[in-house]
Amino acid sequence: MLNFDFYAPARILFGKDSHKQIGELLKPLTGKALLHYGGGSIKKNGIYDAVTASLAASGISYVELGGVVPNPRLSLVHEGIALCREKGVDLILAVGGGSAIDSAKAIAMGAYYDGDVWDIYEQNKSIDKALPVATILTIPAAGSESSGDTVITNEEKQLKLGYGSPRLRPLLSVINPEFFYTLPKNQIANGVADMMSHVFERYFTNTTHTDLTDGLCETVLRTIMRNAPIVLNDPADYDAWSEVGFGGTVAHNGLVGMGRAQDWACHMMEHELSAIYDVAHGAGLAVLTPAWMEYVYRDNINMFVQFAVNVMGVDGSFRDPDAIVREGIDRLRRFFRRMELPSTLSGLGIDGSRLEEMAKKATGAAFGEEYPIGGLKKLGWQDVLAIYKLAQ
Repeated sequence: MLNFDFYAPARILFGKDSHKQIGELLKPLTGKALLHYGGGSIKKNGIYDAVTASLAASGISYVELGGVVPNPRLSLVHEGIALCREKGVDLILAVGGGSAIDSAKAIAMGAYYDGDVWDIYEQNKSIDKALPVATILTIPAAGSESSGDTVITNEEKQLKLGYGSPRLRPLLSVINPEFFYTLPKNQIANGVADMMSHVFERYFTNTTHTDLTDGLCETVLRTIMRNAPIVLNDPADYDAWSEVGFGGTVAHNGLVGMGRAQDWACHMMEHELSAIYDVAHGAGLAVLTPAWMEYVYRDNINMFVQFAVNVMGVDGSFRDPDAIVREGIDRLRRFFRRMELPSTLSGLGIDGSRLEEMAKKATGAAFGEEYPIGGLKKLGWQDVLAIYKLAQ
């Protein structure tokens, strides 16, 4: 096990009607807030009215910025930064899923940055200050409600980049599983694939003697996989949503990755799909993850046998570990199909015309500074291209 420093100050308020406390909870923290949300669904389902009523009852003034879309855009972030500066905002309340929260975090750090906030993503600049962020989660998936990470798409450059800082971890996140009842099936499935990938990126490691975090990863994965089909078929099952929703939070708050080297190759490969083709992040991960597994498993076959047995429930002779691993990967593919997720790049509407370009962007080769990605197996652009082709 590696040395680590785990600090997760985000307060999680979980349960029915928890959102009605948002005004009372934020009153000591803000004089004027930015209410940041997506395309307007929160106005149709009553969440907007409940939240604004709670803010008003606590005497909190606020300005609004809607319009967040999946793969949140840099242009809206720029608009939010200007609005915060103009109106003297001192806290951002994001109401939505990972896209709204990631956009809020970008605005939060950009409000104090003299240059273009994109510089921070592109040059991985350190930040020493950001506006505080609070969240009300409406889509469980990204885990951004408890992480210090943010991902933004630069639509002009067709680049999608992530950034992380402890200063971006939300002060408070409200999770009411009842909000998830009206989610479309594709959003449920995409969210499940995303949260599972957050665990996979930490689970598959060459670090040894990580029994505790191995077990945490496996439990989170089994819990999500057991309950996800339930909510897909019965979106009003509160208990199943509680398991899935909390699972998504634990998957990305850092706990399950402590003491172990992490991978993140699948996320970096998928960001190229989202940046160029604007596909749903979770759908892209569902396609790429099994292909990545096929390509890399022989570099640490014991880790993949453990996954197949402990997570996917594969039985078989340990004298034939290759067969065990392949069955585990196949079962994962079948689970994703059960969740009505795509299984190939062509199923996402992606042909082979830009695979090499994406592989070179993912590894930096397109910009003249190639760096291998991944932790379990280092991948150059030719490796990434091979994985894209496996996923076709």
